[in-house]
Amino acid sequence: MSSPRWLTPHAGHWLRLRHRWLRRRGASRLGATGLTLAWLLAWTLLPLERANWQMVMAHGRALFPHMTHPRAGDPLRALLQVVWLLICRPEPRPFQWPASWRRAWQRGTRSLSALLRKPEEVGIEVEQKAPRTARWHSVLLCVVAGLLALLCITQPFDLEQQLVFVLLLAAMAWVLRAVPGRYPMLMMMVLSLTVSCRYIWWRYTSTLDWLDPMSLFCGMLLLFAETYAWVVLILGYWQTAWPLHRPPAPLPDDPATWPSVDLMIPTYNEDLAIVKGTVYAALAQDWPRDKLTVWLLDDGGREEFRQFAEGAGIRYVARPTHEHAKAGNINHALKLAQGELVAIFDCDHLPTRSFLQMTVGWFFKDPALGLVQTPHHFFSADPFERNLQRFRKMPNEGALFYGLVQDGNDMWDATFFCGSCAVIKRTALNEIGGIAVETVTEDAHTSLRLHRLGYTSAYIRIPQAAGLATESLSAHIGQRIRWARGMVQILRLDNPLFGKGINLGQRLCYFNAMLHFLSGIPRLIFLTAPLAFLILHAYIIYAPAAAIALYMLPHIFHCAITNSRLQGKVRHSFWGEVYETVLAWYIARPTTVALFAPHKGTFNVTAKGGLTEEVYLDLGVSRPYLVLILLNLIGLGFGIWRIGYGLEDEVPTVLLSMLWTLYNLTILGGALAVAFESRQVRTNPRVEMSMTAAIKLASGHIYPCTLKDYSNGGVGLQLATALTLQEKDSVWLLLRHGQREVAFPAKVQRAFGHKLGLELDPMDKDQHIAFIQCTFARADTWSLWQTRLGRDRPLHSLLDISLLGWRAYWRLLRDSPLGGICIVAERLGRWLLSFVPRRVSPDFRYQAPTSETVKG
Repeated sequence: MSSPRWLTPHAGHWLRLRHRWLRRRGASRLGATGLTLAWLLAWTLLPLERANWQMVMAHGRALFPHMTHPRAGDPLRALLQVVWLLICRPEPRPFQWPASWRRAWQRGTRSLSALLRKPEEVGIEVEQKAPRTARWHSVLLCVVAGLLALLCITQPFDLEQQLVFVLLLAAMAWVLRAVPGRYPMLMMMVLSLTVSCRYIWWRYTSTLDWLDPMSLFCGMLLLFAETYAWVVLILGYWQTAWPLHRPPAPLPDDPATWPSVDLMIPTYNEDLAIVKGTVYAALAQDWPRDKLTVWLLDDGGREEFRQFAEGAGIRYVARPTHEHAKAGNINHALKLAQGELVAIFDCDHLPTRSFLQMTVGWFFKDPALGLVQTPHHFFSADPFERNLQRFRKMPNEGALFYGLVQDGNDMWDATFFCGSCAVIKRTALNEIGGIAVETVTEDAHTSLRLHRLGYTSAYIRIPQAAGLATESLSAHIGQRIRWARGMVQILRLDNPLFGKGINLGQRLCYFNAMLHFLSGIPRLIFLTAPLAFLILHAYIIYAPAAAIALYMLPHIFHCAITNSRLQGKVRHSFWGEVYETVLAWYIARPTTVALFAPHKGTFNVTAKGGLTEEVYLDLGVSRPYLVLILLNLIGLGFGIWRIGYGLEDEVPTVLLSMLWTLYNLTILGGALAVAFESRQVRTNPRVEMSMTAAIKLASGHIYPCTLKDYSNGGVGLQLATALTLQEKDSVWLLLRHGQREVAFPAKVQRAFGHKLGLELDPMDKDQHIAFIQCTFARADTWSLWQTRLGRDRPLHSLLDISLLGWRAYWRLLRDSPLGGICIVAERLGRWLLSFVPRRVSPDFRYQAPTSETVKG
């Protein structure tokens, strides 16, 4: 056993070295002295030379994650963390259910899953043998189930009976949530609809104060918003109950039989650097050269675009007039094109090489097919992801539509055309008179017209293109305003509930999509509803607080848990509230105007590829949120006053209203956090990727490496061995495309150990196309992005949004005249929180001391 180091003759020298090391790590003079003396005291009193202590010190970074740099309070922090680790050891994980209980739960869920799958298998077999009999059996079953559900919905219960009823249904939903399969999901929807319909029935029959005009008016407003949400919930379950998950269809073996394709790229005012990538990706398509024509549709009439198109060998079209915006631009080009199919891409969406091979096969399999749509995928962060620091950590805002809703639409043959990343049959386009021009959402209107003429549609969920997201919140809101106005225009001018040519499923899918964009006014009502009681003393729900809790809370619980199971992979819980709150104020007016004057409104082009130089609060966008926040704060103040001086029997209702107001403030805080624009200084967003590569030095030596990220201007590499390279050194980047290797000249931008950043030299057309083929246009580039995201955990999502929202309020206070006080309070709070023990990373595995360690 070795003696403590401080007892050696060189103890003084060792202490001085320790003190200097602490100073270099950022400790103050007093802190470094105190920590050195504490270390000396620890060596004196504790047997640190023993194996267990040595193992703890060896894993110090993992066991003490909050002690990142030396501070004066570290001994106390270490002591508190040690006590925490003794109570809650990192391995095995603490407070787990007994192993026998976990095994019993797994066996039970497997048995229930097998039991629930049997009806599905029997149903499929019966339908194959006797479709008409199976259909009548299904109708009879639905009628019986509907009558039973109606009985459950309308049966009056007292509060005790209602409590037992909702507890039983909640327990059933909680068990079904853990059972895999489609039938448990459908049963959860039934439970959710039963509770929600019962809530709406109770609201209409028992909760309106007909004797007080103010209470009646405010209560009717809330009931209108709740009815809207209830209808959207029912239609949403209908739309997504059974997503189709359509696979690609194979093409004929003989390429000579493949159809000719006109690939069109409309542009108006976008930068040429953005358009180049899309054109080169289009030229890289795995399709016979004589059967593919790429068109650059320039509605800006720019000479540099014409010269670029000539150099790239593609067709260039600039029309003399500019009516009907993008739709008119495409329709003008359709008069010149002759292809059997028309593929359309926004000028910032880069298609993969396999796009046509993955989509065109369905036109051979289904002769009535008019449209094949693929997802819109984005390799840059949208304002929500960038401003909230959530890029690649949570699903994109559009993931719900492209990951679930469109798949559900496909089940009902109601896939929407989305304006890009799609293939349309030319004869079908001719039959409907080209792209629709009557509304500003020409894409959805075009697909509705195709469906009315009997053409079918298909949706392939595999991302086959990727583009740039909107660069600012104001641009994002402008884009959504155009979508909302256009969908309401279609609702007025070509209502899908009426007219000929489409079935019930198609009507409901289109109607639900249009109804979704009318959420502005109901969302604003929800954000201000509790204020009617807190400030105006209006009974918006004329019922005791216990009854409100027993009817409303189960409705919210079942909606949350069912949607978490249904949408968890594409939309995390409670984030939809933030998205809708951000848009509510801005879409309320244009959608209302479009309902009464559908021809009003203009087409606006969504800006892409911009930069944000500074962090700032977009006051122009956030002003409505600030007004709503102020109103809710006033409501909280009235609630506190009424608890102290109001009627005693109203206190439970006041507390419920204040809880609702606090939730609204949390969601509004999340909306405010989005309005804090983060810096965006890259003109070429980086795409994360892991693929083999190599670099060739000027000396001719070749070193293997892994390409970790890339953009149009450079790449990031992980080297197998560290190299001595200087900035601006010339190298060659070697990438593999199929069976051939392609070299790209580059310069070293940064070199740090095994990490290397290269800036690509200017490339000619062939090199640029080759680089696109090796990176952006790879068939597997975007297919795995969605699978990398974590699963939805509702409570974690609520906590995450709460932290973001209240942190946004704190940022607002720091920028106010009270900023100095806030900064001092924040520093004090951070210092106090630094003493709180931290949870050890789940990846940490404690290694017990070995005999060799003990011997040492």
